[in-house]
Amino acid sequence: MSKTILITGGAGFIGSHVVRLFVTKYPDYNIVNLDKLTYAGNLENLSDIDKLPNYTFEKGDIADEAFIDSLFAKYSFDGVVHLAAESHVDRSIKDPMAFIMANVFGTVNLLNAAKKYWANNFEGKRFYHISTDEVYGALEETGFFYEDTPYDPKSPYSASKASSDHFVRAYMNTYKLPVVISNCSNNYGPNQFPEKLLPLAINNIKNNKPIPIYGKGENIRDWLYVVDHARAIDLIYHKAETGKTYNIGGHNEWTNIDLIRLLCKVMDKKLGREEGTSEKLITYVTDRAGHDLRYAIDASLIEKELGWLPSVTFEQGMEITVDWYLNNEQWLDRIVSGAYSEYYNNMYK
Repeated sequence: MSKTILITGGAGFIGSHVVRLFVTKYPDYNIVNLDKLTYAGNLENLSDIDKLPNYTFEKGDIADEAFIDSLFAKYSFDGVVHLAAESHVDRSIKDPMAFIMANVFGTVNLLNAAKKYWANNFEGKRFYHISTDEVYGALEETGFFYEDTPYDPKSPYSASKASSDHFVRAYMNTYKLPVVISNCSNNYGPNQFPEKLLPLAINNIKNNKPIPIYGKGENIRDWLYVVDHARAIDLIYHKAETGKTYNIGGHNEWTNIDLIRLLCKVMDKKLGREEGTSEKLITYVTDRAGHDLRYAIDASLIEKELGWLPSVTFEQGMEITVDWYLNNEQWLDRIVSGAYSEYYNNMYK
């Protein structure tokens, strides 16, 4: 194998798409997928590639320093693509410490292991840290997040990711560790755990259950198709200059309520229902604490320097996403377990 690359969080939503892309596109790479297999990690996401000879799965926790050290000793990684993170804002409000342990301690453990085992011989090495646009805070009705936008996190989740970003840059500045960072907007697509807005709404519409919308649904997000995000990660890992940061966005802003209304129309069409049927399921619930009004990314730098652009329109991506969930009902039914139902009832009461 020409390279051995560690991908953390590779059984999760975004991570599984990145693992699949790297395993299939680079057959001469040995791809090691590390995942703790918590509620959002699911090896079924990778059942189509898990028998390929250049794929290996390791179960473990990035917050376990000794385990991370042993993993680097075992595989002699040439690179790290770090996606493993606690990522749901609602959960961070209820349990901030879990986010500090995974997103801060876990990232520093990986940085320390890379520094130790690469031992200042950084030729051909790369530590790629995937972050979020939420570290920048919130926008009003105009403006965009740029790569040099000052950090202003508003939730325990975004604060933990901001902290991890700072540690990655500090290790580059202090130890010359070869790092790159990207900050992405909201992802959507196949295999997403149904605590997130779109799969939650798809599942509820399918089962004629209320669709919970925070406040008046006026919060605005930029939506990025997950396969396009994986393509961007591939480009950044292989082509970006060390030390660079790139913002990855879908050029695609929607208010939550308009997004759900579009989804309702698509679902009515797919399910053979009269138009307007699903929209009647929309239910407004109490807004969550510290709910940022708007995120919007300027992704012109990655387009200019690396030639990346989204490959699908949002309407195309929405059709693909809905088709996937409707054609993989067993996957969704297994995910929507008693534990998920308990979480849902606690979160949206």
